[in-house]
Amino acid sequence: MAVKTSSSLWGQLNGADVFLFRIENENGAYVELTNYGAAIVSVVVPDRKQQLENVVVGFPDLQGYLNDTCYIGSTIGRYANRISNARFKLDGKIYYLDTNDGKNSNHAGKSGFNYRVFAAETIENGVVMTLTSPDGDGGYPGKLELMVIYTWSDDNELLINYKATVDKTTIANFTNHAYFNLSAFSSKIYNHKLTVSSEYIVDSYEDYTPSGAIIPARQKAYSNNKLSDKFKIDESRVEGLNLFYIIDAETEENKLAYAALLADEESGRTLKVYTDYPGVFLYTGDYLSSTSPTHTGKPAKSFDALCLECQHYPDSINHPNFPQVILQAGDVYDQSILYKFGTI
Repeated sequence: MAVKTSSSLWGQLNGADVFLFRIENENGAYVELTNYGAAIVSVVVPDRKQQLENVVVGFPDLQGYLNDTCYIGSTIGRYANRISNARFKLDGKIYYLDTNDGKNSNHAGKSGFNYRVFAAETIENGVVMTLTSPDGDGGYPGKLELMVIYTWSDDNELLINYKATVDKTTIANFTNHAYFNLSAFSSKIYNHKLTVSSEYIVDSYEDYTPSGAIIPARQKAYSNNKLSDKFKIDESRVEGLNLFYIIDAETEENKLAYAALLADEESGRTLKVYTDYPGVFLYTGDYLSSTSPTHTGKPAKSFDALCLECQHYPDSINHPNFPQVILQAGDVYDQSILYKFGTI
């Protein structure tokens, strides 16, 4: 039996049909997606006893996503992460963006792709979702055409490929904002063990915008450490991490580099992350919350799950020393993220 893709109508938004897609492999493990926000709704994979359970935060209905303020499972664009002071200069012109994070723009503000209904079609082992973002959308120059291709394999590998073109020079940085909990939410993520293939991080200010410095990870490095080992914990609060890790491994042509390994010893589940992006942003879910109940039947809360967002450097356009992601007319943006689920 090959991987099979099916769809059902999930609702409508402003006259556009919203679908729930399921991609199921021969072992019964499956991924659910929706074309609202091109979002991951669930990832149902086995533990060491072959029990299938969902390991990402998601909602059982469309209304949960319409109420969401935490980008749960969504495709992020036009520019993932923060743009300091919600502005940037490109070819001598200053562009002004939505401010939605203090004075900064985060995940493209109100014009973020997490709020959009994508066109979608099924393929044998996945779903192709497309979106046209007009010139000036959210303040960004150029008419942008984005394609997000999700595929699922019999080896429990979820591959996300982003392809984009534009008719005018712009900046672009797409990622997925899935929140993972490999225990299937039987506990919070404090005891998950993490390895990140990184010795350097982007230094940031208290508002999480980059200072411009690239510094050794040192005490923030993860090498099979419990997540909470790097948290600041006192009687009043727990402070996790919002941090961009620069991936050590070089990517060969048409190859993805190993970026991170997440493991939950209780369930035995593992998640290996591979990408051709230069870094991965670790967000430990400090501010995760929802008004709607998730698949667990309860609203999402802090540290229920974490994000491993493969992406380009945050705010790179405002830091000339960072690798740049300027997309020219005629060029093709082509980046991939692979989530490989397994057991120990």
